[in-house]
Amino acid sequence: MAQHDLNYSLDKIADLIVQSKRTVVFTGAGISTESGIPDFRGPGGLWTRFNPEEFTIQNFLDNAENRKKHWRILTEGGLASNAEPNLAHYAIAEMEKLDKLACVITQNVDNLHQKAGVSPQKVLELHGNMGRVRCIKCGKLSPMKDIQEKLKSGEVPDCSNCGGILKPDVVFFGESLPQKTLEDATHHSRNCDLFIVVGSTLVVYPAAYMPVHAVESGASLVIINLGSTPLDSQAKVVLNAKAGEAMSKLIGKVKDRLMS
Repeated sequence: MAQHDLNYSLDKIADLIVQSKRTVVFTGAGISTESGIPDFRGPGGLWTRFNPEEFTIQNFLDNAENRKKHWRILTEGGLASNAEPNLAHYAIAEMEKLDKLACVITQNVDNLHQKAGVSPQKVLELHGNMGRVRCIKCGKLSPMKDIQEKLKSGEVPDCSNCGGILKPDVVFFGESLPQKTLEDATHHSRNCDLFIVVGSTLVVYPAAYMPVHAVESGASLVIINLGSTPLDSQAKVVLNAKAGEAMSKLIGKVKDRLMS
């Protein structure tokens, strides 16, 4: 994209943010790839190397060997790694500091928005958080780091509290999205006046319903993504650019407007 086109689009988005009273940011894999986390569906992603149909909650619960395979897949996929936020994550955190962020709705499970400084209560994780593990039996939540050594040695971890099965606190195939999180995300989507998509192709449902709810409720839609999406025709601005570059420049323009 030519520099003047980029600046023109960013100026339009910055104006929308400054005018907005309730901005929701929706993030997908395209923001995390810039932190070194592969897109599940992209080149080299998990689903190019493993069959997603095997990655179900039922298979996970069936036996210890299946659980061992699941843990290995997640670890090899980089989801249990110590990835760091990038410019896009920090720009979104800056929006909160400027009082220009109602919430972040994310499809990602990497905890990077919180690491960048977004208040945890403002991050709605539709697919869970790989930084935690949950006991299926007693419900205890623990940090993923507590079982890292066991994972490295190939062990299948169990709950230190009751001996029950531990699973990553993420949504497997065959599981429903967390109901309260989904309800909160839907509420924010229907009650925002600006909905900004960053790094999502908007093809994974029910998460991809969120921008639909926003548009149907009269909100302005902005899409920042390298490729096209099914909702491009409904957006006020579509910017095909990398998340980090676009968002870091965008927040600079927003600051300039707010301070002028």
